[in-house]
Amino acid sequence: MDNKEYLKEERNEPWREELRKSMKNKDRVAIPRVKMPELDATYRSRSYDEVNLGLSLEQAVQEAKRCLDCPDPSCMSGCPVGVNIPKFVKNIERNEILEAAKALKETSALPAVCGRVCPQEKQCESQCIHLKMKSESVAIGHLERFAADYEREKGSISVPQLAASNGIKIAVAGSGPAGLSFAGDMAKYGYDVTVFEALHEIGGVLKYGIPEFRLPNSIVDVEINILQKMGVKFITNCIVGKTISYEDLHEQGFKGIFVATGAGLPNFMNIPGENLSGVLSSNEYLTRINLMGANREDTETPVFFGKKVAIIGGGNTAMDSVRTARRLGADKAMIVYRRSEEEMPARLEEVKHAKEEGIIFLTLHNPIEYIGDEKGRIKQMVLQKMELGEPDASGRRRPVEIPGAIETLDVDLVIVAIGVSPNPLIPSTFSGLNVSKWGTIIVNQDSLQTDLSDVYAGGDIVRGGATVILAMGDGRKAAAAMHKK
Repeated sequence: MDNKEYLKEERNEPWREELRKSMKNKDRVAIPRVKMPELDATYRSRSYDEVNLGLSLEQAVQEAKRCLDCPDPSCMSGCPVGVNIPKFVKNIERNEILEAAKALKETSALPAVCGRVCPQEKQCESQCIHLKMKSESVAIGHLERFAADYEREKGSISVPQLAASNGIKIAVAGSGPAGLSFAGDMAKYGYDVTVFEALHEIGGVLKYGIPEFRLPNSIVDVEINILQKMGVKFITNCIVGKTISYEDLHEQGFKGIFVATGAGLPNFMNIPGENLSGVLSSNEYLTRINLMGANREDTETPVFFGKKVAIIGGGNTAMDSVRTARRLGADKAMIVYRRSEEEMPARLEEVKHAKEEGIIFLTLHNPIEYIGDEKGRIKQMVLQKMELGEPDASGRRRPVEIPGAIETLDVDLVIVAIGVSPNPLIPSTFSGLNVSKWGTIIVNQDSLQTDLSDVYAGGDIVRGGATVILAMGDGRKAAAAMHKK
């Protein structure tokens, strides 16, 4: 049975038919979209408590009623991991929340994570039938978070069904979203999976890159614990390509390797003054705070907090950095972005939250020099004012300098968040890999297999910088291809 027939068969189950008949579509469309409860902006701007508070049961059930249970659910076409969206949403509508959580786990290894950090507005929700009817999309992301949280809070966490063990050993390099998603699917297929993580904590970018006010570490740990219950083994403080080589993995009996080491090499602008003390990458800043506790008074690895802090960039990492700086006491926390707000790649929700928390947006500005004091510490940044020209290859209008329009501002900390490049270790140590000029591993796009027949790769090491859910989709695709092989 193909997937379309399977979805049709499920949709025709008596309980789904009964739900559809219980309310007319026009009445479902008339229900206003739920609003996510949030912490007060003034309070949260100085707190690490999670900003979004989650839906109540009543809110979730009401929102689930908005889903029309379409015969051909277009929302699913926007989900990189293929979540059966109508199935889990309709289970919420009939108050079978634990069944909704099980439905999510059929395809997603990290539903509580995805419900918090995935850009649903650009993916599943952007394909919702409601939009064609001039109505707001169903809040699929909010409902996904609700179902996963409900299961955890009730202490009834389910473990996906596993195939019988086949005894074949598979290695995963990296415990970020691509690696975890791959590991979960391979465990379901019956493989003996071991994940090697270079850091002392499991979770990759989910732990070191995303602040707890957006994604609490405890949520990530619950998802990882489920994978452990599925038989996935984790080895920390082990760098594939250095601590353990490609040849070592073969000697230990691993028959397949999935490379998911991400893109942890920060990009800089190479402008004067970038080597001054007080100019650092978002990678270092967020890792030292999120993973090493640099925000605590008793930390052994402190970071300078700053009172006048500028973050260079307009993506989600820039938003995470500037909102972190605000929470660490910055009186003036600024986003400096060379395009307009409309071109910002950050999620609309993150921009909204940042503005509510007092973040200053200096759009159409680009740093051209940093000025230091006599001790070599940054004290000012020189900004070039910009205007928008014709669209470039990205489809966004190209920023163009306005001649002579220069501004100098006082700063005591600058965080550069203009993107990352792939981790170069495995590409340089696995002999035979085909690597692009950008340092990404070149793979077969259908299978994610590399030029080494037993090595597959996905996530940021293949894409450059991308989203959690796209990395997870790569993990699922690679697992299916390796299993089929």
